[in-house]
Amino acid sequence: TIVRNTVLYNAAFIVIGTFFAIAVAILLNEVRSKAANRIFQTTILLPFLMSMVIVSYLVYAFLSVETGYMNNSILPLLGKDVIRFYQEPAYWPVILIFVNLWKNIGFNTIIYLASVVGISDELYEAARVDGASKLQQIRSITLPCLKPTIITMFILSISKIIYSDFGLFYQVPRNSGILYPVTQTIDTFVYNALMNQNNPGMSAAAGLFQSVVGCILVLLANGLIRRFSKENALF
Repeated sequence: TIVRNTVLYNAAFIVIGTFFAIAVAILLNEVRSKAANRIFQTTILLPFLMSMVIVSYLVYAFLSVETGYMNNSILPLLGKDVIRFYQEPAYWPVILIFVNLWKNIGFNTIIYLASVVGISDELYEAARVDGASKLQQIRSITLPCLKPTIITMFILSISKIIYSDFGLFYQVPRNSGILYPVTQTIDTFVYNALMNQNNPGMSAAAGLFQSVVGCILVLLANGLIRRFSKENALF
């Protein structure tokens, strides 16, 4: 269960995070005002700079039964009953994916934005002369030019697919035992095995498992990319 949670959550983070980071980077590149561009970049980067402890309190402020914004403001307007989020595992896959996206999209966007800014304006000018629409320019110029960056980020993400953000899966769900089927990952299992169950052997075995599988996944991902696009492989 914990391996399944770790891999599936990270797969969702990679796919959804990459899509939105590229989309936001392209949108930011279209903002011509330098002041507005800097404000937008700073705003989306702020969550990344926050401690996960602070993020967990913000999430609790939204989801708490007694004082949460969802249960005291939004759900009554919709005519819905109170939802005990910290006792309902069904909601947490969506919550954790959303929190991860909100927190990390700024950092990933800056990386892709740096690549988008580096694309020559002459390519876009030639496309406009040929009558290409904005979507056609994105599909034929922007995305192909982002290919090396996407591949590099993908390999780096694959190397950590067996790891998880400890703060996200431990602090945000408040280590609620009833939520373990959908919130416990290898990292939280290692912590609980070491600190709560006094089982250093199992903790060390899980850590070794992460390292070995992570190394194998990097080699496999790079080999796959090398097979289809040799010039974009890392080694």
